[in-house]
Amino acid sequence: MEFLKRDTRIDFIGRRRIAALISISVIVILILSLFIRGLNLGIDFTGGTLVEVSYSSSVNTEEVRTNLRRSGLGSVVVQHFGTSRDVLIRLPADPEDDAAETSSLIMSSLRMPYGETLAQTSENDSQRCIYQDGTTGDCTVQMRRVEFVGAQGGGELTEKGGLAMLYALIGILAYVAWRFEWRFALGAVIALVHDVLVTVGVFSLLGLEFSLPVLAAVLAVIGYSLNDTIVVFDRIRENFRKMRKGTVVDIMNTAINQTLRRTLLTSLTTLLVVVTLILLGGEIIKGFAVALLIGILVGTYSSIFVASPVVLSLRITRDDMLVIKKEGEEADSLP
Repeated sequence: MEFLKRDTRIDFIGRRRIAALISISVIVILILSLFIRGLNLGIDFTGGTLVEVSYSSSVNTEEVRTNLRRSGLGSVVVQHFGTSRDVLIRLPADPEDDAAETSSLIMSSLRMPYGETLAQTSENDSQRCIYQDGTTGDCTVQMRRVEFVGAQGGGELTEKGGLAMLYALIGILAYVAWRFEWRFALGAVIALVHDVLVTVGVFSLLGLEFSLPVLAAVLAVIGYSLNDTIVVFDRIRENFRKMRKGTVVDIMNTAINQTLRRTLLTSLTTLLVVVTLILLGGEIIKGFAVALLIGILVGTYSSIFVASPVVLSLRITRDDMLVIKKEGEEADSLP
């Protein structure tokens, strides 16, 4: 961490071709994964029923799957959720099925091998079961939560989620073009598209569930990455006007090095929070935290190795960044 305490003189722009080769290779692999494997969409987008259950002891997912098939629930996804005692069950959407009846069928199927039936004694005692000998006690299988999303609702979320991302990129393009210059706008948007593709592509490559919280994390990554890029662009614009000597490459390298400490410190402090969420936040927000982790890392990389090199490749010059004084402005300022 000693290098964070002194000014750096790293030739980031000089390594732009190596960075471009790495970025293009990674994006090609991830795009192929998106086309071949697709995304493991959660019920937020596909629609269906999700039931989270907890066993009193460790259970094998194949055993759970077999018990559900005996009740006619064949098209079901069963996976551990955090621990070997917690199980997540997902069923595809069926307009003819009732969500409450489906969840009741699932729970009765899972409790049947233990000879338990739910004791509907009161609303506050719904997790008590009656055993075969007539006694009551805590159920071996406890239902933690139930979620249901219709197929139509899932389709609408998919469409609106894609439009939200598109509108965000268009708004960013317009904002950066107005604040800086159109070359900077293209550089910022290309860097953001790079970040989104990598974040979403990693979820496809690793088979991680892509849910609504993950989409929210991707949108948050867009804002985070843009903030880093704007800081670098702002310093580049200042250096264009302050540094009378030096090439465009020198000016950009100086700007990136001047903002490097701020960029790394911001990323490191944010990563500490995100890693804490991954380790201690539980399975429900794990996907959200993982998406943020990937996005922060790739966003820091793109603000250094993608955004500025793209602006340079568009042949930005010092004249493009000079403030053009209007004719008669100096005369108007005279007393």
